[in-house]
Amino acid sequence: MSEATTYTATGRRKSSVARAWVTSGSGRITVNHRPFEEYVPTVTLQNLVLEPFQKAKLVNKFDVVISVKGGGIAGQVGAIRLAISRALCEQDEELRPALKEAGLMRRDPRQKERKKYGQPGARKKFQFSKR
Repeated sequence: MSEATTYTATGRRKSSVARAWVTSGSGRITVNHRPFEEYVPTVTLQNLVLEPFQKAKLVNKFDVVISVKGGGIAGQVGAIRLAISRALCEQDEELRPALKEAGLMRRDPRQKERKKYGQPGARKKFQFSKR
């Protein structure tokens, strides 16, 4: 692997789309031109972003530049996680079984359910009145 090689991947979750560029480096992660610790507010969500590196035993081996848009922070973190996992698999196909076993290679298909007519929301009904 040469120093200049960059691996690119896309991840999606809910209505968020993340693009990740992974290059060998010192473990610096940038999300939308900001350090990821600043962009991702809680430690729990930060751990989700780092999970692909931990499962692949590659912590602080790669620099990642991420561009993410759409959705909220939880959906964006899910998209980032999938994009990083896919980029690591592109870099080394041997990592795929470990990441797949951890559930990091699967796109979460759950979407918001549409609001139905005659109701205030997707499932909620207006209050029933007998009289």
